[in-house]
Amino acid sequence: MIIYPAVDLFEGKAVRLIQGDYDQMTVYSDAPVSVAHGFLESGATAVHIVDLEGARDGNPANLGIIERIVSETGLEVQVGGGIRTEEVVRMYLDAGIKRVILGTAAVSTPGFLLAMVSTFGEAIAVSVDIKDGFVAIKGWTEVSDLDAFGFCRTVEAVGVKTLICTDISKDGLLTGTNIELYRTLREQLDIRIIASGGVTSLDEIKTLSKLGMDGAILGKALYTGNIDLTEAINICQ
Repeated sequence: MIIYPAVDLFEGKAVRLIQGDYDQMTVYSDAPVSVAHGFLESGATAVHIVDLEGARDGNPANLGIIERIVSETGLEVQVGGGIRTEEVVRMYLDAGIKRVILGTAAVSTPGFLLAMVSTFGEAIAVSVDIKDGFVAIKGWTEVSDLDAFGFCRTVEAVGVKTLICTDISKDGLLTGTNIELYRTLREQLDIRIIASGGVTSLDEIKTLSKLGMDGAILGKALYTGNIDLTEAINICQ
């Protein structure tokens, strides 16, 4: 299992939200590139980046910072947030991003998702953000009428190879992740699954690895010191 430390970007800063609420934002660093360097020094091989302005507004706003993280650290980067056109997908891939994550666009325009998977293959991932059993969109500010598990099966059927799944109710609270959600997903799907949202302890990382998760995204627990990144990575090796 690969550990993906997270860098959420807003106005050029590394921040964290609570349950996707932009009014509950904590700024952890004014230098997100330095944060990524710190992850590299702790043994990380990959990083998960979200452009929160892009997720909310549909217009990626932090390309320069992301390009620096790619070029200066050599980390395997996956990026999400406001990626709703082929132009933006190509922009990120041309910048050296390994995996581009579609969220709102995958829900609202399934034809676009199919076209991107057909064109870019495994470089396209889908983020499924779940609230009360349904898929949330637009930076978690809206909840669709799509059943989360049904949507995940649809995503697999169109050829997506990587799914990033977040239980919004767990995100940013440091109260633990939704283990049963990931157990069910693993039973139902035969694609890469990356767990995200509320991972708070090394024991949870061990459990997710045993369940067969392909990755786990660590956010607030890293910034608060609840989880040591090097220890988390060592558990998975």
